[in-house]
Amino acid sequence: MPHYRFIDEVSLPACWLTIGVFDGIHRGHQRILGQLTQGAHASGLPAVVLTFDPHPARVLGGRDIKLLTTPDERAEILLSLGVDIVITMPFNREVAALEAQEFMQHLHRQIGLQHLLIGYDFALGRGREGNAVLLAKLGQELGYSLQVVDAVGDESGVISSSAIRKLISVGDIAEANKLLGHPYHLTGPVIHGDGRGRKINIPTANLQIPPEKIIPANGVYACQSQIGAETYLAVTNIGVRPTFLPQGQSANVETHILDFQRELYGEKVKLTFIQRLRDEIKFPSVEALIEQIHRDIRQTRNLLS
Repeated sequence: MPHYRFIDEVSLPACWLTIGVFDGIHRGHQRILGQLTQGAHASGLPAVVLTFDPHPARVLGGRDIKLLTTPDERAEILLSLGVDIVITMPFNREVAALEAQEFMQHLHRQIGLQHLLIGYDFALGRGREGNAVLLAKLGQELGYSLQVVDAVGDESGVISSSAIRKLISVGDIAEANKLLGHPYHLTGPVIHGDGRGRKINIPTANLQIPPEKIIPANGVYACQSQIGAETYLAVTNIGVRPTFLPQGQSANVETHILDFQRELYGEKVKLTFIQRLRDEIKFPSVEALIEQIHRDIRQTRNLLS
């Protein structure tokens, strides 16, 4: 897969490039990427995306930002959208301190930058000095052209990764998916749980989610689950299972995969979140919980079949 971790691993005579974090690769990002890939391929050149890890706001502001996409997930989506090469550059204070001119000179030497696309509010380099005006000036000196792509918005405003994170954090998956332009997902290996699901004949798979990923608000969700090349419907519970456990426990992600029987320990499962069904609540009895889970299963089949 053409996903590189350092700029110096890539050497190109010429390319079209866009630069940004692109967390979530939402509809605004997709506008930039569409123009990048169409223009590059029409010119017979590769379309290259330069992104960063960790998130610059974590390094510069000390913010505990939870991501919509891990670097590998981001690269997978970018490549599926027609990007030819993804470079995930390690971001640290040394990189942040580089002058915009020095950074762009290195890019031009290394990958033969011919055309640069940026978002409406993009800036790079020390103190964010490398805005559209400076980047256009540097382009005249170095021999690349600059294209600024307008923002994408809806009735609620400009689409942004931070707005989508807020929606996911309160469980509004339907609206988050609308702004993303694709369903949100979590991927992780199946780990051992306490086995309560199996005891009530509704087995669940407990997923270990990367700590940097944002997890939807506690509740029950209708999902699709992908195991290898196979896809199944799933009912996913995020929370502390209050019917069984006392308050104060940390939230976990467990999913009941419909029409599936095989053991999954150690295997990766991808959960695609389609719709929130309900809050997580404490039931008066295990029997009441079982009845509700079966209602959740029926609702998921009706929604997703």
